[in-house]
Amino acid sequence: MNRCSCTMICTRMTGNIMTVYQVTHCMLTRTCSRYASSTCYQTTSSLCEKAITLNGTEYPRDCYTNVSDRILNLIGKNLHHKQYHPLCLLKQRIVNFIYSKFVNSRGNPIFSVHDNLNPVVTLEQNFDNLLVPHDHPSRRLSDSYYINSKFMLRAHTSAHQHDLIKCGLDNFLVFGDVYRRDEIDSTHYPVFHQMEGVRLCGVSEFTQKYLTVERCSTYWSSFETKSLTDDLQFEWKHIITDESISVDRRIFLVLLSDFEYQWTDTYFPFTHPSWELEIKHKNDWLEVLGCGIIEQRILEKAGAGHKIGWAAGLGLERLAMKLYDIPDIRLFWSTDSGFLVQFHTDNPDRQISFKPFSHYPQCINDISFWIPEEYSSNDFYDLVRSVGGDIIEQVTLVDVFTHPRTKRTSHCYRIVYRHMEKTLTQQEVNEIHTRIEEASRKKLHVEIR
Repeated sequence: MNRCSCTMICTRMTGNIMTVYQVTHCMLTRTCSRYASSTCYQTTSSLCEKAITLNGTEYPRDCYTNVSDRILNLIGKNLHHKQYHPLCLLKQRIVNFIYSKFVNSRGNPIFSVHDNLNPVVTLEQNFDNLLVPHDHPSRRLSDSYYINSKFMLRAHTSAHQHDLIKCGLDNFLVFGDVYRRDEIDSTHYPVFHQMEGVRLCGVSEFTQKYLTVERCSTYWSSFETKSLTDDLQFEWKHIITDESISVDRRIFLVLLSDFEYQWTDTYFPFTHPSWELEIKHKNDWLEVLGCGIIEQRILEKAGAGHKIGWAAGLGLERLAMKLYDIPDIRLFWSTDSGFLVQFHTDNPDRQISFKPFSHYPQCINDISFWIPEEYSSNDFYDLVRSVGGDIIEQVTLVDVFTHPRTKRTSHCYRIVYRHMEKTLTQQEVNEIHTRIEEASRKKLHVEIR
């Protein structure tokens, strides 16, 4: 894209004050303003930075751009492809299980596997095609990584569901890296990996497999006249629901020989009814899977309205943490041979229990600041990750104080620093902590206390 000589107007909301920035000779020519529920911390210089190039495609920046260089540098790592990596082993175990359970009359697997799809998707793919409301929290700039106002890094592998169904696929698995701005602790990381499983069933397959001859004739006549009764719809969904939950549960039984789990009712815009599967890990319940019956409107839009089906999304890192007894999600990104050598096997079913290869002490610093009216903790978490990288082990909001006279609110965060491969000195930590303070003041417009 060539530079233009026009002027772009960018507005920033800080409380009730709107600051206007004029950016001349910019590659962008639009007027843009972020909605007030999110913090705009794009500066004049960053808006004029060169376009973001990913997989050979240039994406111009605009006021929605909130993806950091650190996150961009993680794109393409594809840990689920890396030989002898625990996520690659786990992916193969899941594929082997699905291939063994779902076969056609000739004994061939009916599921296709897609594990190299572009993580850059449109907002339509990530949200609209999945019926995500415009006011849903996941659309906020504080929750997702936007490349610009049209493109983003996928927040879930479900972003490819519509396109694959539209291509005529009924049974498929999608593996890939997904990106979310989130809290910081041992089970959260801004980039993680998911498996999306989708299975659709046409009325012919459904009736032949699940119903008696009498019920089959009732279904066929109902579909021919497009008068499917509530009773028949309930029966269809009930049977498909049983299959979905049964498959998800069997995956975990095959992978984890002894584990505590619980199903909870939940809400997803793209499935109904919907459930989450939680497993017990280190005395905490971890959500590892969400599933449900695909909303019929999604199938209709993709040209498969005459079918019904289930979808399930599985978090690979959390399952691998339980399967291999890995204590910290950052370890998946480690290049230390002490970590990787433990998973050097050509047998994905081999039982492996991770053994800590080092243990370095923590360094803990607190940071307190007055927050502006439009502020999100996720913005701060993302900033801390960008500045400190994987040295940041955990960030916890430990205190919230509102001044009785000024009504200003202060947050105090405790930042735990720990290097995975060496002992940090307090001086090293203090230098990083100072950079976090300066970046918070400059980008989030907080006032350090």
